[in-house]
Amino acid sequence: MERLQKILADAGVASRRRSADIIRQGRVEVDGVVVRGPGARVDPARAEIRVDGKRIVTDETKVYLLLNKPAGYLCTARDPQGRPTVLDLVPHHGHRLFPVGRLDLDTEGLLLLTNDGEAAFALTHPRFEVPKTYVATVQGVPDEGALAALRRGVRLGDVVTAPARVRVLRRKSGSAVLEVEIHEGKKREVRNMLAAVGHPVVHLIRTRLGMLSLGNLRRGAWRHLTPEEVRWVRGVATTSAGRPGTKPEPSGGEGGGPQATGPADA
Repeated sequence: MERLQKILADAGVASRRRSADIIRQGRVEVDGVVVRGPGARVDPARAEIRVDGKRIVTDETKVYLLLNKPAGYLCTARDPQGRPTVLDLVPHHGHRLFPVGRLDLDTEGLLLLTNDGEAAFALTHPRFEVPKTYVATVQGVPDEGALAALRRGVRLGDVVTAPARVRVLRRKSGSAVLEVEIHEGKKREVRNMLAAVGHPVVHLIRTRLGMLSLGNLRRGAWRHLTPEEVRWVRGVATTSAGRPGTKPEPSGGEGGGPQATGPADA
């Protein structure tokens, strides 16, 4: 925890004396709340600090971006073959961001990018059962037997998946649109489950991750998490840190560079 005026000065906002004046003028918000005390103590790695509405980024700042991933982008920080990655869609923040979990090349939708390895671990570890919601367009119209199988769990090779929550959003001629919620993150799990019950996926988009929602964010666009969303993410991370037998992996991934955490689960 550091004094707020020191954080502003270290970030280059102004001198310490001038930073204190800026704070007293009510121009500084911490996690959405105006703070007028220059001596207020803040954790720069966790708090979102804004001056005149503009976010202040420090070396310790944890960054959380929600991206609407289009098809055709790899969920990795870099690709040796030079193919487009999800980090090509966001500006350089001066931080080593990486995707939280993976979406297949052809899967679209909600993807969290961060430099917070502890949070990434908690959001992708199956023990914490963070729900992930997808909207899938499938071939054919599933009958009650197929839906019941998905809700019980589907055998994929030697394993049976955890039960999924499934509902039919729309029925079309020769196809259907389903909402599927899972808590695991096995590779291509949603696609494999639907194929196993006879309804291969035509189009797949992730719409929710826990309390994070894609909303009306256009394809290829991104936004910062709100203070409330950041608190939720940090709450999941704090819970995971307190449980025995769970240890966050280094956020850098294999080879020392920032890579996605977890398998491609859709």
